[in-house]
Amino acid sequence: MNRETESALIGKWRIEMELWDTDYLDIVERAYIRFDRQGGGEFVFGVVTGGLDCRHTGGRVDFTWQGNDEMDEASGSGWAKLSNSGTLDGEIKIHLGDKSAFKARKW
Repeated sequence: MNRETESALIGKWRIEMELWDTDYLDIVERAYIRFDRQGGGEFVFGVVTGGLDCRHTGGRVDFTWQGNDEMDEASGSGWAKLSNSGTLDGEIKIHLGDKSAFKARKW
């Protein structure tokens, strides 16, 4: 991945999800996903939180995550790709649970 594309993905992104409405997404704090330069990151939506382990390829990042869902241990995977308009399109999956597409804009 070139540095310009990687730099565009790095940072905090406000997420909106297909499966859940904004009231649920922001119940604890404003929903977001964040990618850092060290191949990590985090996300929060609703009562789900997770730390990310990321693999950047092209204008896309694939990740696995570990965290909590309503204080129960949870894990899963996901991906995000940079669109031509500068937003992110992606998906977050909860292992043995729900999965949802998301769109995000840089904060």
